[in-house]
Amino acid sequence: MNPEVSIIIPAYNTEKYIAQAIESALGQTIKNIEVIVVDDASTDSTLEVIKSISDPRLKVLVNQPNQGVSHTRNCAIEEAKGKWIAVLDSDDWYAPERIEKFLQVAQTQSADIVIDDLYFIQDGEKSPWSTLLGESGEQINALKPINATYFVETDIYRKKGLHLGISKPLFKRDFLLKNNIQYDRRFQGVEDFHLMLQCLIKDAYLIFIPQAYYFYRTRPGSLVTQSKLKFMNQLSLATKDFLYKDVVKNNPQLVQALSQNIKVLEQNKVYYSVVEPLKQKNWLKASFQALRNPYFFIHLIGQIQPIFNRRFKYYFFKQKLV
Repeated sequence: MNPEVSIIIPAYNTEKYIAQAIESALGQTIKNIEVIVVDDASTDSTLEVIKSISDPRLKVLVNQPNQGVSHTRNCAIEEAKGKWIAVLDSDDWYAPERIEKFLQVAQTQSADIVIDDLYFIQDGEKSPWSTLLGESGEQINALKPINATYFVETDIYRKKGLHLGISKPLFKRDFLLKNNIQYDRRFQGVEDFHLMLQCLIKDAYLIFIPQAYYFYRTRPGSLVTQSKLKFMNQLSLATKDFLYKDVVKNNPQLVQALSQNIKVLEQNKVYYSVVEPLKQKNWLKASFQALRNPYFFIHLIGQIQPIFNRRFKYYFFKQKLV
């Protein structure tokens, strides 16, 4: 009998975290699952840790050479036998009831995709410091359908919003296969945003659960701590990719949301073209970029209060959320 859900985990050099990720997947309250881990040519002991875990529901694949997260996830999806595909990063973990809750929502709402809130937890800490919904400023207390326009409007970088592009979805496998949708290898760090938006413009029914069942570890190299300039370049390219699709051209609200997102990203790239050299103590480059882009000073003024709020909240008001 095929599993109900295939949980896919791409892994690369996460020897410290991979066991927790796998054990959280295998420890789900629903047992009719398979867990597919694809090691992407790790150079540490990640593969050895994976192989040390014994469970008949665990499948291990190995890439040689390194192929990147999009290719790695696609390999796992091709191997998957479940009716549903769930995504888990190798340095994160699930709450035990996550998949069961998702299936309940998927079945009662006839959804093609289900996503939830996220806990943000600093590496080495015991409790999350916030949630995706908590950081958004939005008040959502019930299940919420998400369409393509809303998805893009709330994902505008450095604007208040849900930023659902970093969510880790549960997909109906048949929907992906029927629409020939895969992770796009052209984009790095924004794969989930691009894939979910591909699904939404194909009329996928996406439901957001306003409770968090996913623990997103923030650490050096994670999405929320990596180079902001690199991330924005990738997100801008991924967003522009949709403007040329016929199905999008026929949706003026979506075109407007995509165009606004691109505009904001380009403005933010100016800001971070100065900030990142400053952090690296490259004073000459930072000065040159600041003088070359007067918008930097306008943006800097607007960033002072949000930066203060985030630092104040993190260092002085770590809420014990779980």
